[in-house]
Amino acid sequence: MILTAIAILGAVGLFFGIAIALANRKLRVWEDPRIDVVTGMLPGANCGACGVPGCRAFAELAVAGSKKPADCNVINAEGASLIAAYLGVDAGAANKKVARLHCAGGANVSIQLAEYAGLESCAAASTVAGGAKGCAWGCLGFGDCEVVCDYDAISMDENRLPVVDIAKCTACGDCVEACPKGLFEIMPVDQKLIVQCRSALEGDVVLESCQVGCTACGKCALDGAPGLITMMGGLPVIDYSKNAITSPDATRRCPTGAIAWVEGAQRFNRTERVGVLQ
Repeated sequence: MILTAIAILGAVGLFFGIAIALANRKLRVWEDPRIDVVTGMLPGANCGACGVPGCRAFAELAVAGSKKPADCNVINAEGASLIAAYLGVDAGAANKKVARLHCAGGANVSIQLAEYAGLESCAAASTVAGGAKGCAWGCLGFGDCEVVCDYDAISMDENRLPVVDIAKCTACGDCVEACPKGLFEIMPVDQKLIVQCRSALEGDVVLESCQVGCTACGKCALDGAPGLITMMGGLPVIDYSKNAITSPDATRRCPTGAIAWVEGAQRFNRTERVGVLQ
């Protein structure tokens, strides 16, 4: 009886073993071994800034020809060239994206309505009547964006404004989600014309709470290329489809520097009139 049971179990095991082996052979999906190689050549940030969930997914698309190596927002030109050489494809043109801040109202140019003594967090401060800052739309300066950045790309300056290191920024978007005022936006680094204000107020009343707020004077719309800037809700709205013809002209007569031409890192040092930023 025992031998019969063992024989039966052995036969059943052999049958299912053969069935599984045949099924694996029939249903197995072949994977290009180059995917593992390209994944290893990528930075491993898994930030999703390229539009796909992680570096391996990007590698799959790169091997398939759906993505260019330079589409990776983290890798440098040399790294993209190495991947391109391995795959025998063109590296493509880099179009790096970074986080930009739509506020220049640091502690040196904006007023505080009250002293906030709660948890040092923008999210917490914003729950108390929108924060203690005079401008209800301005940066609260507690650095939630700095805390959530896994790439050490954000640091708070002496005036409690976040400064983004464009060399480290991966455009992952964590700062966008962390800011309770919605002041961050992911933008291509070659879009150099930036509105550094989100205030919904108009006229000189804006200056009562922030020296660098937009007064809705409309001079930027007049000085920029035709159709480049439209005034909406008291703020200039830039048509970035016309980016190829943009220049610093739109910033020349801005009385507060609320609209700026940014070359590289976005700085917020207040001068007599903020215009072209270096």
